[in-house]
Amino acid sequence: MGVGHSSLSSCSVDSLCIIAFTAQPKTSSFSNSNRQKPLFPTKKHSPFAVLKIGTLNCARVAGEMEIGKGIAAAGKPIVDLHGIDDGLIQKIVYDALVWSSLHGLLVGDRNDQRSGKLPGVGMVHAPIALLPTSFPESHWKQACELAPIFNELIDRVSLDGKFLQDSLARTKKVDAFTSRLLDIHSKILEMNKKEEIRLGLHRSDYMLDEKTKLLLQIEFNTISSSFAGLGCLVTDLHRTLLDDYGEDLGLDSKRIPGNTATGQFAEALAKAWTEYNNPRAVAMIVVQTEERNMYDQHWLCTVLKERYNVRTIRKTLAEIDSEGQLLPDGTFLVGGQAVAVVYFRAGYAPTDYPSESEWRARLLMEQSSAIKCPSISYHLAGTKKIQQELAKPNVLEKFLESKEDIAKLRKCFAGLWSLVDSDITKKAIEKPELFVMKPQREGGGNNIYGDDVKETLLRLQKEGSEEDAAYILMQRIFPAVSPTFLIRDSICHKDHAISELGVYSAYLRYILVEQGECHHE
Repeated sequence: MGVGHSSLSSCSVDSLCIIAFTAQPKTSSFSNSNRQKPLFPTKKHSPFAVLKIGTLNCARVAGEMEIGKGIAAAGKPIVDLHGIDDGLIQKIVYDALVWSSLHGLLVGDRNDQRSGKLPGVGMVHAPIALLPTSFPESHWKQACELAPIFNELIDRVSLDGKFLQDSLARTKKVDAFTSRLLDIHSKILEMNKKEEIRLGLHRSDYMLDEKTKLLLQIEFNTISSSFAGLGCLVTDLHRTLLDDYGEDLGLDSKRIPGNTATGQFAEALAKAWTEYNNPRAVAMIVVQTEERNMYDQHWLCTVLKERYNVRTIRKTLAEIDSEGQLLPDGTFLVGGQAVAVVYFRAGYAPTDYPSESEWRARLLMEQSSAIKCPSISYHLAGTKKIQQELAKPNVLEKFLESKEDIAKLRKCFAGLWSLVDSDITKKAIEKPELFVMKPQREGGGNNIYGDDVKETLLRLQKEGSEEDAAYILMQRIFPAVSPTFLIRDSICHKDHAISELGVYSAYLRYILVEQGECHHE
């Protein structure tokens, strides 16, 4: 998930997060589960970050990050690519391909129709950047410090049903997908259903603006934050390559931070599963009917089983509708198995709901006592419109008390506007290259750039409809462009690319009931 903003005039960079590293590798964010304190202390989260790379021709690739003091800008090459011998590059590429094949750094081959349905069929290496990319240490630390603040914010926003419904009311009239999500949310509100255990596996995406040197947030992902699994492998791959070739390249593998993204996501899921308190229950991964990124998901499931003995099942929304059963006490059964945790790796796009069957499944899960990751309220809290609403003056103060935390969040906010703002709409028509139009969609490839921004705004004005409520306007961010080596389909080529930083974080809250009192920690 996650679309970066290219500095090109007409290209929307569709880049995937493939690598991750721990921001605080010596500090665990998880306390032992007990009834005296939160499972995830509010100020002690340990986020893990990822550097995403997008090429100018919109190819999907992955890259590693090196951090260090004194690095001028994100995405700057850490070695002179023009000075590297072609023969050396070919050796490194060969070793990278062998390592990826042996260690499961894989995706399904889009040329094999079965690769998205059956594991072990049509596997190819994930598209990757051959060498690490630099990123300023100060901005990396800033992004990691923001993670627990954003987690707390999203949790509190999710509890304000009126704010979510009111903020998305205009969007609901013109966006059928958002409307259906809001309908489910309304039904849950009418049930007065309380989510006693709330789990979020998030990723906040940023770009470092080349001109202002400001780290600006692109979006906050609350559903299907992917590539924690394969990301760990790219970290290991790059460290291995630098161990072997670092002296020739003038690079030190020790500068690549450690990476425990998969383990920490798995630990969060395991903690939630434990709190559900049914050792026979499973964790269910909600998947698409064709999923070529299944190995990223399987890595997470493997760690869950091997470290925590948590069994997982994979089901599509249609299968859940067919096999799902809600018992009177709220227990959710799928194929006769009790489900403790529902982890969504699908359900974030209209294409995931081709019929009423899928919508029935989504409602059934929300009505159950299973822990949803995310719940419908967390899903809505991560929409573009809510991101824009939170950027308005005095809105953050409704949800957060700390002035220091509020100031930190505002510092990373890019310009965000509703299309009802006639002044900003006029500016966007006059200088469309400075703006991005974003619909209420996840998964990439939906944003509008360049002259298309102008044409779309003029069309909306001419039609005079309320379709403008389906979009927000965002300041376009211009990160540094730098050369890099990219490998796709076993072919290495040098290209110019931009970088995007994503920070993963996990959040788990529960309501404590003791002696007739309800405690929220």
